[in-house]
Amino acid sequence: MAITLIATVVALVLGHLAPSMVNAVRHFGWFESWLRGFNARFHEGSAWHGRWGLLLALLPPLLLVLVFQLALDEPMLGIPALLFGTVVLVYCWGPRDLDLDVDAIVHAPDAASRRSAAAALYAEDEPPSLEPARLVESVFRNALRRWFGVLFWFMVLGPFGALLYRLTVLAVDGPGSRLLPPATLAGARALLKALEWPVAQLMTLSLALVSDFDAVLEAWRGNGGASFDVDARFLEAVARACVKSDLAEEVADYGETEGSPNALAVLGELPELRDAMSLAWRALLAWLAVLALFVIAGFVA
Repeated sequence: MAITLIATVVALVLGHLAPSMVNAVRHFGWFESWLRGFNARFHEGSAWHGRWGLLLALLPPLLLVLVFQLALDEPMLGIPALLFGTVVLVYCWGPRDLDLDVDAIVHAPDAASRRSAAAALYAEDEPPSLEPARLVESVFRNALRRWFGVLFWFMVLGPFGALLYRLTVLAVDGPGSRLLPPATLAGARALLKALEWPVAQLMTLSLALVSDFDAVLEAWRGNGGASFDVDARFLEAVARACVKSDLAEEVADYGETEGSPNALAVLGELPELRDAMSLAWRALLAWLAVLALFVIAGFVA
């Protein structure tokens, strides 16, 4: 747990203070070339063209990381494991800083610039939108894939888990997705949904703790969160409910009616985007606080 906490703090600090440096390091072109090589070697009818063909491409790099992870676990009081885990988590984090991407939208000088900046929050084949609900959903989708998904699987499986999650995301939403056969891409999407389902559940729990519990519970139940359906879009619904509740409280604090000119002046431009980013940070801090408690409990024990 201590390794996870330290590595997460380092990833956040470096991503915010030295984005150009970490962006230069976080290159996954090798993975795209790796997938292209599989397409060249394996033809129709092979396992590569099957539903779980992506596992063939994932196993070699993951096994390499696992070997280092196990070899460095014990020597020198675990310091090599700490350094290795931090390097892998920093590499798999992001790859872009979510705060900076959101700030670029908020501070864009005009609508065209704002829409261009918003493209960083959407998939390559998804047209950027400035519609408030879409922005809220995109912030939390990015928070899941840039922060929470990597962090959760790092906690569960160490560097192996962080790389597993990042490579799966790249296979589904990155340039590599265009290289996958249809059945392989379908299997990759199913794997990603399975990896993200427990993360979305824990994100929902943390949002319930840092926001309106009743609103979160209602949105979670009403959108399939209580089921084991990995296709349920409950996180997006929970995010919208949290933002709506928080903005309503802000308006009420100023004694204004929602939608009035004074209320809008208080909330500023794109209040939903700003509030969604604030909620994502509060949820992440809740995760880090729990990690810190486990670390302290471990030292005390």
